Amino acid sequence: MNQLQAMRVFTKVVDLSSFGLAGKQLGMSAAAVTRSIGMLEAHLNMRLLNRSTRSLSLTEAGQLYLDGCRAVLEKLDDMESELVRTTRDPSGVLRIASHSIFAGPDFATLLGAYRRTNPRVDFDVTVFESHLDLIEGGFDLCFAIDRQPVNTTLVRRDLTSIREIAVATPAYLSRRGAPHTPLDLAGHDLLVAANGPRTWEFGSQEANHRVAANGPLVANGYATVRAAALADMGIGVLPLPYVAEDLACSRLMPVLNQYAINGGERALSLVYPGRSYLSIKVRNFIDFAVERFRAATSPASPASSASATSAPSPASLQPGHAAA
Repeated sequence: MNQLQAMRVFTKVVDLSSFGLAGKQLGMSAAAVTRSIGMLEAHLNMRLLNRSTRSLSLTEAGQLYLDGCRAVLEKLDDMESELVRTTRDPSGVLRIASHSIFAGPDFATLLGAYRRTNPRVDFDVTVFESHLDLIEGGFDLCFAIDRQPVNTTLVRRDLTSIREIAVATPAYLSRRGAPHTPLDLAGHDLLVAANGPRTWEFGSQEANHRVAANGPLVANGYATVRAAALADMGIGVLPLPYVAEDLACSRLMPVLNQYAINGGERALSLVYPGRSYLSIKVRNFIDFAVERFRAATSPASPASSASATSAPSPASLQPGHAAA
């Protein structure tokens, strides 16, 4: 017996005082309505309705059961209505994890743009450096890089690519001189992110060079390395999104920009659990992010014309710098 359906049938019979009318409104035969009430009474082991050829009336137990049925069905209907509403209007908390290489201005810009069109969605953001388990952490989605292994049960959507760039302030380069080859870095102060490699690699068509990244500062995040570089402390290697605005405003200058650093560009992807049964807020955010990155790297976008080896223009402040 479908007890919820039987409760709806019982309530409708009482409201209309008729098995036949209840059946018509519910799309059931009068016999099916009678069987449903009979099964409900058998399940409860008590009579709910007094029947005669001309009228129906509730027993004392039936009145109590009717009140309970109305409360349960009303709560269920409210819950289903709310569920339908939330599938059309994203709301709630979106738990997002992001690798630190993307957790800079572009990430904040993306979240801000999304919330302007979806003000009922809040964010719970976790930034990680090396590894994070998306499933165990209970995250809705994650911005990951290609060097991070991904569980085979997850979906991975490539978004764009991010390259690293060596930078320093004009004041530091004026004082210490600009390096012309990776070997020249041995005579400079190097600013190192603890989450990044301790040996910097510079590649060109002629050769690859490895430089021991030792210097006056080792920090556990890119933000501190950027701040130290802006304070004229030395040369740092940072993700391009972190310093695009500084480069555009000449607060920082590219160093050895003709070389590919640390293996070249790194793919940024959006990772999330399997496609089935995604909540509306997750699906909506995924679609928004994918479309925003696609627009930023389309042929018509100024960002797509920026050279992978030249200093970035203000257009590179859009999410990503090169098409995936």
